[in-house]
Amino acid sequence: MSKQKVALVVEYDGAAYKGWQAQKFDVATVQECLEKALSKIANHPVNVICAGRTDAGVHASAQVVHFETESERPLRAWTLGVNTHLPPDISVKAAANVAEDFHARFSAMSRRYRYVIYQSEFRPAVMGKGVTWTYKQLDVKAMQAACEYFIGTHDFTSFRAVGCQANSPVRTILNFSVDQFGQYIVLDVRANAFLHHMIRNFAGVLMTIGAGEQPVAWAKQVLDVKDRAQGGITAPPFGLYFVDAEYPEHFEVPKPSLGPHFLPFKEEPSYELPR
Repeated sequence: MSKQKVALVVEYDGAAYKGWQAQKFDVATVQECLEKALSKIANHPVNVICAGRTDAGVHASAQVVHFETESERPLRAWTLGVNTHLPPDISVKAAANVAEDFHARFSAMSRRYRYVIYQSEFRPAVMGKGVTWTYKQLDVKAMQAACEYFIGTHDFTSFRAVGCQANSPVRTILNFSVDQFGQYIVLDVRANAFLHHMIRNFAGVLMTIGAGEQPVAWAKQVLDVKDRAQGGITAPPFGLYFVDAEYPEHFEVPKPSLGPHFLPFKEEPSYELPR
């Protein structure tokens, strides 16, 4: 029997997990939960590959994964069927049969994250691990001006974790915006790829600037110095969401609405990578 390749779009609340990637130690991960559920439906062990691995406490509204199977199942089995075997904080939102040459990671042209900051005098009790809380009043216009320095192709050494294993610190930021929705401030970043802790380090710098503790130009100074030690704090993981992976149209990967869904986001056109 020939193998089929299936792509899924998965949503999860990462608060209870030690990140996406399955680990040797006995800890809960999103990948392990998903593979166990898929294996029950497929009736054989299933391994999945994702578009972008997320750290402990990080969420996703549209993580894309693929797996191979010899089992013939209707697509509803890979969504509704799999969801019956998943915990409440993980859900498959869409499934599609894809071409043999599709790869969730290597076929992706870009990835997109959103970082949600909740600005209030008091810490939230609801969604406490779905947002990053600050009691400080942030200047959104200053944050908007500062994030412009990051757009384009740069050496982002100052924004990568010390233990980052990427071969190169050079990445291309396709678009970066900062918007406010009531008490929520949202950083929206799309890039060809990201470094470890890159967005959380962006958030740390922008929140420092927004609080008036550094000038707008400090963002460029941090970028230019190419030294993580000069980059300030790494913001918490709780407000970070993987919201999109962009693929060539011919793969026909399902495209759910952008999240997270508790905020009134506007849909935006896709951005092409520079040639």
